[in-house]
Amino acid sequence: MANPLFYAKILLFGEYGIIEDSQGLTLPYSFYKGTLKFSDLDSEFEKESNSNLQKYAEYLTGLVLPNNFELNVAQFKKDISKGLFFDSNIPQGYGVGSSGALVAAIFEKYSLKKYSPETISKLELKELKKVFGQLESYFHGKSSGIDPLICYMNLPILIENKESVDKVSIPKMEAGKGAIFLIDSGMVGETGPMVQIFFEKMKTEGFRKTLKEEFIRYNNACIDTFLKKEMNPFFRNLKKLSVWAYDHFKPMIPESLYNAWKKGLDTNAYYLKLCGSGGGGYILGFTKDYEKAAGMLEGFNKEVIYRF
Repeated sequence: MANPLFYAKILLFGEYGIIEDSQGLTLPYSFYKGTLKFSDLDSEFEKESNSNLQKYAEYLTGLVLPNNFELNVAQFKKDISKGLFFDSNIPQGYGVGSSGALVAAIFEKYSLKKYSPETISKLELKELKKVFGQLESYFHGKSSGIDPLICYMNLPILIENKESVDKVSIPKMEAGKGAIFLIDSGMVGETGPMVQIFFEKMKTEGFRKTLKEEFIRYNNACIDTFLKKEMNPFFRNLKKLSVWAYDHFKPMIPESLYNAWKKGLDTNAYYLKLCGSGGGGYILGFTKDYEKAAGMLEGFNKEVIYRF
């Protein structure tokens, strides 16, 4: 493959919960993608990307990766000097894995060990996740490695717990009335500060208790019922999850969406949840009747990602 494309990812379920060992479910999202390319660096975008790759290459120089993984950093640096850049339309700060796709692309091109995502074992996934965590921590301070793993695999992934992930089949799309969709909050979200707020909240016993006893339970039930295609129990748990987030994740909900979030809960026409760390970027919407929900969310930019 000459220039493999690396797609964005969407974390359907598990934001913040996966830090505390809940399950997570992620999908590749092919609307946004990126690939490594060479150019004469004529545009500002290309120049900036090339310069960022230079800084990242310095970070990689002294990095010792687990499980005997090695990257050909010398070749990476050589390619950067020849005009390598990451050509991507994945928006940054939108919770769809811009740094994950970049890390996956670099790993694919420069890792001495090669994989075929179709035949990869569960143990290898676990090892890769660790490696990707180290490679991506340059961008976020601390990374679980999940984002680059999804971008690299380009397959739906079930996060079973902190340590373990597996490939999973999601129900086939159908041309039904229901939909999962993205809403653009119109503002960029910063992962770092949002995660900081979460850890501050985790210092209070009451929050830790409700996270474990309610949030994680609803989150895992949503994943379970969605994969089994049991839509009625799925929406029941989804509403509980959305109410919980409205009560406890207020700082992470973009202000432009407060009222729309509440309106969905009051009318049961749709339910909203965070997509990634929140604070801006995209918010996820779920509805049994997309036409009706879209009418109620007029004025917001929306993109349907799954129909049922």
